[in-house]
Amino acid sequence: MLLNIAVLPGDGVGPEVTDQAVGVLQTIAAAFGHEIKLTRHDVGGIAVQKCGIPLPEDTLRACLSSDAVLLGAVGGPGFDSLSRQLRPEAGLLRLRRELGAFANLRPAACLPGLEECSPLRQDVVAGTDILIVRELLGGLYFGEPRKTEGSPGQRVATDTMHYREPEVERIVRVAFELARNRRRKVTSVDKANVLECSRLWREVVTHLAGEYSDVHLEHMYVDSAAMAMVSRPADFDVVLAENMFGDILSDEAAAVVGSIGMLPSASLGGRIALYEPVHGSAPDIAGKGIANPIGAILSVAMMLRHSFHLEHEAEQVETAVASALSSAHRTRDLARAGRPAISTSEMGARITTEIRERASVAEHLAAHR
Repeated sequence: MLLNIAVLPGDGVGPEVTDQAVGVLQTIAAAFGHEIKLTRHDVGGIAVQKCGIPLPEDTLRACLSSDAVLLGAVGGPGFDSLSRQLRPEAGLLRLRRELGAFANLRPAACLPGLEECSPLRQDVVAGTDILIVRELLGGLYFGEPRKTEGSPGQRVATDTMHYREPEVERIVRVAFELARNRRRKVTSVDKANVLECSRLWREVVTHLAGEYSDVHLEHMYVDSAAMAMVSRPADFDVVLAENMFGDILSDEAAAVVGSIGMLPSASLGGRIALYEPVHGSAPDIAGKGIANPIGAILSVAMMLRHSFHLEHEAEQVETAVASALSSAHRTRDLARAGRPAISTSEMGARITTEIRERASVAEHLAAHR
């Protein structure tokens, strides 16, 4: 199979973790006989510096002509003074919209051996396996009008939360379909006691749940869900949330399972999907070689599964990550005080070695059957 992938390293630690994810892709392609085509393009702050805009047209065209997009991270404090349209995050929001990526999947699992990395008691976090399904193209991040008016000292800022019923319906169906292949439970998060958008959200979720009688549905207010996620995280299966609530809860889930550097994501919905680690650009550690590349590497596993339907290859990546971690390899974010940590590139190399060794063993066994 030809894997035609647009690579957008972005800003901060983005290029560092993306390099390791690309290395894993190349290793998988070599091990399983796939052809890989990678093209690199600028997005975010680096694009602003080079081109004056966060999403250059040639980058967008490359993404639209690819089979999948791998993104590092965008943003940084050096761009905070720019107008909203020129900030790196504006490029990411436009890219998601142009790709039609309305469904963001963010898995957060506590892998065996990492219980000690969580700020929670090990018996509380053990067994946590959450899939957050976040609506990605609506809500406050895209609603209009959005503006700031008035003179200094008297300014008024307006943001608009906006959802159409079909937008809610399509993300609800994604969540329930995914739950059918997991533990058959959906927790829908809203603020229906206060917000009109949440009342519509809850009504649509409740109505569509009737088509999925094999899936248990529960509703939770977002504040209660946030509390429950740190008090009994293992109780959650699929968490369904609108854009902003999903954004916040997925970062909380990352802390629960040990590190935001561990979490991958897939943004689906259009013909071309976008894959990226959940963490941001982390400019404070950029260039130091200490960022955790596992979120980016597991995003590659999601790409292999969802865009190319290569389930076996996706499992090989996930198994290699789990094996590296079970052998006590830790980047700085995962290493406990006084214990050694390995670099970004060393973690990537450890995982690619695991993939090669497993592929070699499988080939040897097949040759002697």
